[in-house]
Amino acid sequence: MSLHTPYHHGDLRAALLTRAEATLRESGVDGLSLRQLARDTGVSHAAPSRHFRDKQALLDALAVTGLHRLGACFEQAVIEGPITARLQTVAYAYLRFAVDNLELLPLMFARRDNSTSADIQDAVDRAFAVPIALIAEGQAAGEIVDGDPKRLGVTALAALQGLATFVGSGYTADYDSEQLLDDLVRHLTLGLLPRS
Repeated sequence: MSLHTPYHHGDLRAALLTRAEATLRESGVDGLSLRQLARDTGVSHAAPSRHFRDKQALLDALAVTGLHRLGACFEQAVIEGPITARLQTVAYAYLRFAVDNLELLPLMFARRDNSTSADIQDAVDRAFAVPIALIAEGQAAGEIVDGDPKRLGVTALAALQGLATFVGSGYTADYDSEQLLDDLVRHLTLGLLPRS
């Protein structure tokens, strides 16, 4: 939806989220306001507040939307084959998602107070169900080191997130991002192998 296309029908909440995400990409969090969002979508100033009580509620909804999309990316990335190949496809899916959604990631992983954390924690758990299940499956087969699968996943995610930040910022322009990811996955995989 463009800045000049007023909202006419359908799901207003979805339209507001779509426009809010576009604004986030263009102007960052500081550029987001419910009042401007109403103007951009051509609705009354009060209309967004029926869906989002304040700006933080809007940001939380954007985070949940992003987490749902990330979970869908993981589900679509799952292939048959050895656990290392399957983890690699999931890692590629995360890197592509992260590079394409650099402005959204801080919202998805921001620390929140208890009043808003339940919906977001549920979205996080659902989003990362696939990689955590793959790690647990690899552990059960003796192909991945013992330990809490979620904790191992967080460690891998932190490394992938760092690479995504570098790729998205252009810091690694001298390198092929796919090759950097191959290197990272290889190093992560070696680190996850059981020690003899």
